[in-house]
Amino acid sequence: MANNMEEIIMGLIVHSGNARSTSMEAIAEAKKGNFEKADQLIEQASNEFLEAHAVQTGMIQKEINGEETPLSLLMVHAQDHLMNALTVKDLAEEFIDLYRNK
Repeated sequence: MANNMEEIIMGLIVHSGNARSTSMEAIAEAKKGNFEKADQLIEQASNEFLEAHAVQTGMIQKEINGEETPLSLLMVHAQDHLMNALTVKDLAEEFIDLYRNK
């Protein structure tokens, strides 16, 4: 069980990290005026978030159904990654709009 949970948590970290990195790449492309590429990267980040959200939702559903989710430092780290990545993506979208309308 613990090993499986660690794999699930690592999936959350990986997808969140990918979303954050791709969002940062999107800002860099927008800064260079490559808005088509920036939009593609934001779309990729959104897809990574869908994957991360699916992992998180699955964990929440299991807990609602009575299956305890062990609270660990790794779990806290994964949730931190998710929230930070979401913030970066939101800000990336704003930066892209600012660069586009400059």
